[in-house]
Amino acid sequence: MSVNRWSVTMFYVQRDAKGEICAVSENAQPGFDQELPPGDPELRRFMESVVADGELARTDLEFVRVLEDVLDLLMDKNILLFTELPEKAQAKILERQALRRGDNPLDLIDDDQRI
Repeated sequence: MSVNRWSVTMFYVQRDAKGEICAVSENAQPGFDQELPPGDPELRRFMESVVADGELARTDLEFVRVLEDVLDLLMDKNILLFTELPEKAQAKILERQALRRGDNPLDLIDDDQRI
């Protein structure tokens, strides 16, 4: 995400105890005491880090589904037995399977395209 896309003329920033930007607002509000222009290098770094963190988190969630599918495949082929997994792992897998069967399954890989 590029800061240049923003149509505001100034941003209002909040700083943490170390003096680093910890929050940004398009509007003046209590605690957002400093104004910075959209092109400010420190503001740009902060906004790019927020976007990067969000993208990483999004791919983490997608990757969890891929790992679940790999585990299912290994268990279907009897390469890995469910009972060989630690009890906590078994419980988490069962919980995830129940959630996936729920109203909002996250289908990132079609069943006919399994590895």
